[in-house]
Amino acid sequence: MTKTLIAALFTLPFLSGCIVAVSDGEVEHGWSNNYSHSDWKTTQRNNRDQIAKLTLGTDYQSVVSKFDTPDFSESLEQGDSVYQILYFATHSKHSDGKITKDECTPLLFKNGKLFGFGESALKQIL
Repeated sequence: MTKTLIAALFTLPFLSGCIVAVSDGEVEHGWSNNYSHSDWKTTQRNNRDQIAKLTLGTDYQSVVSKFDTPDFSESLEQGDSVYQILYFATHSKHSDGKITKDECTPLLFKNGKLFGFGESALKQIL
């Protein structure tokens, strides 16, 4: 009995740090669990600030280097043109920790160059 008690006491400190995380497969922003309300607001403000500074015709890599990972991305080919659309969270509507496209500003690239951003630019190609 004493050996069992000693073994249990010895292993207890090693078990106290174990955490199991289970996901239902939904995409959620980390800020719902790891960041405060002001952090996601800061991220969205930073995204808006960076978008306001963009210059049309800037190459894809130069633009994406100014941002974190996009919240959504899409690609399509029409004729000889390849379009890439990156969505960045800029305005929260639901405050549920999940980002939807209607809470994002799309950045549109045509053949690797920024040619527009925002909903009106998106409507031009869809």
